[in-house]
Amino acid sequence: MGDKASIGNYFEDLTAGLEIEHAVPRTLTEGDAAMYIALTADRYPLHCDAEFARSLGFQRETVNDLLVFHTVFGKSVPDISLNAVANLGYADVRFGVPAYPGDTLRAHTTVLGQRESASGGTGVVWVRTVGRNQHGEEVLSFIRWVLVNRRQPDVSTGVDDAPKTPASVAPEDFVIPAQLDLSRFDPIVTGGRAWWGDYEPGERIHHVEGVAIEEAEHQMAARLYQNTARAHFNAHALKDTRFGKRVIYGGHIISMARALSFNGLENAVRILAWNGGTHSNPTFAGDTVFAWTDVLERIDLGRPDAGALRLRLVAVKNCDPATEEQPFKVADDNGRERYHPNVVLDLDYTVLMPKAR
Repeated sequence: MGDKASIGNYFEDLTAGLEIEHAVPRTLTEGDAAMYIALTADRYPLHCDAEFARSLGFQRETVNDLLVFHTVFGKSVPDISLNAVANLGYADVRFGVPAYPGDTLRAHTTVLGQRESASGGTGVVWVRTVGRNQHGEEVLSFIRWVLVNRRQPDVSTGVDDAPKTPASVAPEDFVIPAQLDLSRFDPIVTGGRAWWGDYEPGERIHHVEGVAIEEAEHQMAARLYQNTARAHFNAHALKDTRFGKRVIYGGHIISMARALSFNGLENAVRILAWNGGTHSNPTFAGDTVFAWTDVLERIDLGRPDAGALRLRLVAVKNCDPATEEQPFKVADDNGRERYHPNVVLDLDYTVLMPKAR
């Protein structure tokens, strides 16, 4: 009788062109949405106020864009990143049709390419994952690249077919929900004072508050997404690694930073895309996360009711950038520019923002 349990794929297994239909589709429920709010303190009304959502043309409150992301991402973990050291970055992330409580999401991944690391017994793998609902409609697609352990650390494969990733998602690829009607958008519900035209490129918004990362909350979040990566759970296996302890799931940092960003971006309707993102440094239980947003671009969509804002969301740990000096990048010993050790997220993304009436 052979082994029945899977040990996951290693770098050598994830060759370009490999197609994987991931197991265990996930039906998202009202309970999942409530748990997400409990774990992140997210306050965007579209995801928690059914009456507000209906006033904008939706059936009811929608599943948070990031809960959709984490769920689809989590489906891919057992096949792509169970043996990962770290998830490194994202590109060409497109949010599709909205998801509602009761929708069932499944995921499919195509491996795009690989690059063996020069040392350390690892390699980087690039993949595209697509999530669809029970009707076959695309709710999300994204490219990510992940540092994966090699099965045979001392045996070089010499592979280097890393793909080029797009620098941004073009406006013509944004999915604006067909049912969206902003004529009854009520800023009293959001508490927001700023509309699309009030945001100026070059402007920085400090989101004021900080949130400590609790070990139990992070573990609950990763379990909610069915993210089984051992880097977040298996303390025994990690005790002799570089950090000697569990690393916080980078997606949890995105959710915490996005929740913090409500203060200053209250009227944002939904996330349209991520143009790129980097988990620039690890975080651990006990760290306190702060966030700021740089306004990069105001994009006119040719609609009278809404435009898009391209934003840079930055999360830092253990330093309040609103009151303390916090460098973004610094030079290392070789003169190369790197993220400051406190910078834990650099996310370039685009949101849909109503115009003033």
